[in-house]
Amino acid sequence: MKSLMIQGAKILSTGSAIPSSSFSNNEISKFVDTSDEWIVTRTGIKERRLLQGIDKSIIDLAVLASKKALDKISMDPSQIDLIILATSSPHDLFGSASKVQYQIGALNAVAFDLTAACSGFVLSLVTAFQFLQTGAYSNVLVVGADVLSKWVDWSDRSTCILFGDAAGAAILQSCSSIDNSILNFQLNTDGNYSKHLSIAYQHNITPHSNLNLYQGSFKYISMNGKEVYKFAVFQVPLSILKCLNSVNMSVEEVDWLVLHQANERILTAIAEKLSISSNKIISNLRKYGNTSAASIPLALDEAIQEDKISHNDIVIIAGFGAGLTWGTIIVRW
Repeated sequence: MKSLMIQGAKILSTGSAIPSSSFSNNEISKFVDTSDEWIVTRTGIKERRLLQGIDKSIIDLAVLASKKALDKISMDPSQIDLIILATSSPHDLFGSASKVQYQIGALNAVAFDLTAACSGFVLSLVTAFQFLQTGAYSNVLVVGADVLSKWVDWSDRSTCILFGDAAGAAILQSCSSIDNSILNFQLNTDGNYSKHLSIAYQHNITPHSNLNLYQGSFKYISMNGKEVYKFAVFQVPLSILKCLNSVNMSVEEVDWLVLHQANERILTAIAEKLSISSNKIISNLRKYGNTSAASIPLALDEAIQEDKISHNDIVIIAGFGAGLTWGTIIVRW
């Protein structure tokens, strides 16, 4: 390990991957009592991508997004020191980061999963930032990837309309403190509200013979939409303001809001509370739905490809979700 010294960090490149299969609101309305108008009015979602095929997993999406990020800067995978995979839907309960490490050829990298649901990418960026600041590592690959379609009850219209599958990646590199791109961050958790969004573990009714052990399995996604909405609209603006105030920045200085793509009404309400123009909201929710840990890097990568974000722009990245967890990062692009 390198000698410890305080440094900065910058985002070198991004990449993303989506499944080829698109699934519209009209298709969902064929097997649950809903409609395109009902879904769009309440969520802003028109369609979502679903990872189909028994041989496909989160690893396929994570690997593709990672390779795209590497290719953009012609970086050899052997230069990556650390891989953090933000996911709540690993292909292996012990973790999937090591498989991503192997498949992209990053054989010099340490790799681990980080589970924080829809806030996972934000927490992973902050974690990567810590390793880079201390000088422990020089190049970190952060991947947000989820395939929540595998954990959705497709007969529950309150949740099945929301989620899609995707992956997004970002490569961070250490730099001088003067060139530091990550200006500040702010993270929170309130476990008292964890029941409002979860994939709970369910015990079998009868114990294993002779051992008195109750084994079981995980349920489907369960969500109290009203409570999650109230939490996000109240807490996320406070987090953003606190983060801005700590570096003496004003809301007027913000060029872009890249929020977790959960619900269009949430995104609009957060912007209104901050008195930020809706034109500054980066959103692709309409095309992909809620892709959990992938939503922020996917939206960020698309915005970069479309040349929306320019050099020196102030970008607010904010995630929120199960835990309940939420957090903000201020980035000077």
